[in-house]
Amino acid sequence: MELEKTNRMNALFEFYSTLLTEKQMNYMELYYADDYSLGEIAEEYSISRQAVYDNIKRTEKILEEYEKKLHLFSDYIVRGELLEKLRTYTEETYPKDNTITTYIEKIQEIEE
Repeated sequence: MELEKTNRMNALFEFYSTLLTEKQMNYMELYYADDYSLGEIAEEYSISRQAVYDNIKRTEKILEEYEKKLHLFSDYIVRGELLEKLRTYTEETYPKDNTITTYIEKIQEIEE
C-alpha cells in the first residue's frame, strides 16, 4: 500500500509540480523522490516535524484535487493502454504496414 501511494504521489508530482509553491515542491520531492524522513526535512528547513507533515498532507490533497479536476495522470495511463492494444492489433492484423506503427511510435514519443 505504501509503495502504491509513493508511486502515485511521484506520478502526480511529475504532472502537477509546476502548480505547487516552491516549498511544497521541495518537501514533496525530498519526502517522496529522495526518501527523506520528516525529521530530516524538518532539520533541513529548521522547522518542526509536524509542520513538514502538515505541509506534505496538504500538498497530497492538492495533487489529488488537481488530478480529480484535470485527469492528466489517468488520461496518460489510458492512452498508454490504448496505444499498446493498437500496436498489438496492428502487428497481428497488418504486419507489413509500417505506417500505423510509425504513427504509434510518434505518439508514444510525445507522451514521454
